[in-house]
Amino acid sequence: MIILSKIFSNARKPEGFFGRMMVNGMNGGSHAKMAEWGLSYITISDDADILDVGCGGGANLARLLKRCTKGTVKGIDYSPVSVKKSNEVNATAIAKGRCKVQEGSATALPYEDGEFDLVTAFETVYFWPDIKDCFRGVHRVLKDGGHFFIVNEDDGLTGKNEKWEKIIDGMHTYTSDELRTLLSATDFHDITVHSDDQHHWLTVVATK
Repeated sequence: MIILSKIFSNARKPEGFFGRMMVNGMNGGSHAKMAEWGLSYITISDDADILDVGCGGGANLARLLKRCTKGTVKGIDYSPVSVKKSNEVNATAIAKGRCKVQEGSATALPYEDGEFDLVTAFETVYFWPDIKDCFRGVHRVLKDGGHFFIVNEDDGLTGKNEKWEKIIDGMHTYTSDELRTLLSATDFHDITVHSDDQHHWLTVVATK
């Protein structure tokens, strides 16, 4: 169990050799399919300013850049391994000034009030400590009418999450009802939920 915990804790914060393997895996396979599924539920304007919190290996930054061809996409992750990989994957967009990736935490987003049209969080909110404070931070950096977009690979209803929560320290898999409650408590409204019954994927969109 200790070895498994050490390996799979890289899903929370990729580090070292196993961390590099993890971010490479995050950029493809079922993760890619789930991200595309989730993105089908949101409309992104060409000139949107977007922030991806917990940007991992950078594949979702690239997907977002393709959807806002005249806008900007910023990424933040507290793993240096993830930041490095995201910079590599999005090097061309970074060179053009359309993308910027930096190291930092969801608990203290280093951005201006009302800076973004959209904030995304792919497979990451279950690792956020003090999640209400994190949601308040997302609310702060969004423009009025902006959207907070969450995609989770587990809806918390299968029982599988209990196994992973025992292996990965600090992980909590939220149900849609839990997320609705937390988002409402942090002043979000017009909360919509979409789920995939086959895979138990979950997408939540909330408005500031």
